[in-house]
Amino acid sequence: MKRIISILVIALSFTLTGNAQDSMKKDAMMKDTKTTIVSLEQTKGEFTQKEITLKEGNYIFEIANNNVGHQVGFVLAPKSNPDAHIKTAYVTKAVDNNSKEKSNVTTLAKGEYVYFCPMNPTPQYTLIVE
Repeated sequence: MKRIISILVIALSFTLTGNAQDSMKKDAMMKDTKTTIVSLEQTKGEFTQKEITLKEGNYIFEIANNNVGHQVGFVLAPKSNPDAHIKTAYVTKAVDNNSKEKSNVTTLAKGEYVYFCPMNPTPQYTLIVE
């Protein structure tokens, strides 16, 4: 009986240690993942940045409403399908006049994207990920 209990304690200890190690590895990977803020400004009917080039990675989009006179938003989508919005890139709430809001973290792979504001409204601009 003591031997069975010892084996169970060792197995449980190994399982907990393995789970703790997995958790530590995930935490280390999260810390290694860099997130960059991309600041964009909207004025009446347009973004002031007409084209953006980025590297693959994680981004937060910060959208400034520079005296548009009403709320604005942000849409990012693959250039091949502008209706397929990348929802993590939406600002977390509509951007009030003369204020800023941010999106959630958005992971971008190589390719061409378009960004625009349907509320302002703006043309579609190009975002290239190299």
